[in-house]
Amino acid sequence: MIQQQLEAETIAPLPETLTSPEAKLVYLYVDAAGGATVDDLNETLAMQKMSILSVLNSLSGEKLVEKSGNRYVVSS
Repeated sequence: MIQQQLEAETIAPLPETLTSPEAKLVYLYVDAAGGATVDDLNETLAMQKMSILSVLNSLSGEKLVEKSGNRYVVSS
């Protein structure tokens, strides 16, 4: 239980601009995993790739995530 608390504390709070559940889920996964590909997100979150790409496009437009190679990472 203590380890779970420590891991939870390493994830930054969600940006207030995130309103959709899908955007929150994708952002949290990318943040917790230290980056993710569209395939990672598709397999893990069971979301359609078109939905994932739409969410990532929105997150990129808000400068919350950025593409690094074929992976998306939380912007620093």
